Amino acid sequence: MAKSALLKSSLAKKYWMALTGLFLCLFLIGHLLGNLQLLATGENAALNFNKYALFMTTNPAVKLLSYLTYFSILFHAVDGIVLTVQNKKARPVGYVKNSPSSNTVWASRNMAVLGTLILVFIVTHMVNFWAVMHFDKNMPLQTKHVTANGMEQDVFVTTDGGYIPTSQVEQGTYEIRNRTEFYIPEVNLKVKEGYKDLYKVTVDFFKHEKWGLIATILYVFAMFVLAFHLYHGFSSAFQSLGLNNPKYNSLIKNFGKAFSVVVPLLFASIPVFIHFILK
Repeated sequence: MAKSALLKSSLAKKYWMALTGLFLCLFLIGHLLGNLQLLATGENAALNFNKYALFMTTNPAVKLLSYLTYFSILFHAVDGIVLTVQNKKARPVGYVKNSPSSNTVWASRNMAVLGTLILVFIVTHMVNFWAVMHFDKNMPLQTKHVTANGMEQDVFVTTDGGYIPTSQVEQGTYEIRNRTEFYIPEVNLKVKEGYKDLYKVTVDFFKHEKWGLIATILYVFAMFVLAFHLYHGFSSAFQSLGLNNPKYNSLIKNFGKAFSVVVPLLFASIPVFIHFILK
């Protein structure tokens, strides 16, 4: 945490790993607050989560923060791996006779391993959700079953608070273009826009008949790994930044421990709730 293997500046060596790590902690909080909506039930649960997903993928400020997050993840991961390799090459052979476990906690000695596992999780997580949301042509639009004028029908939910009957799309009255936009094809007029149903994608993923339980277990395991990584990394980041003060060190350390437990635990509760409880 105190050096950077990618940057040469002594100042950069001291701060960048810590700064990107703390920024990613802030990202975790924001991401968690949004994802906790998946624990909600009721008629508007899916709509509220899909509104959140739409905001996160279209708001310019959020997009800018997303790019900063991608950079931070890549830098933090690659720099940590390279630094670990360099440290091992520079380590004296006689070091094997020492007992590092007597001086450091397990998480501290295995930060690179934990970080690599987390990076693998992030990549698979983005493939299963982020990439589907952005690029999958089969990404479903949100629909719901309604009763109107005494007739039951399925409708597409639109961003203006209205709806378009799915039957009218099937009959050609409306045409879906650009994955979310509803057009009247005869006059080439866009009339409404639908919500990508990320809620359905997420629920279907963790409730999949064959792979849902495995996906849930692997997600929970990844959160255990994240907890160990945060357990050491949070307080170490403050040390790397030189923010050491006898008055606050204990508070920072205890807050870091609580953060490393509560945040991963709440993340882990989401797939468990979806797979075992959500109807």
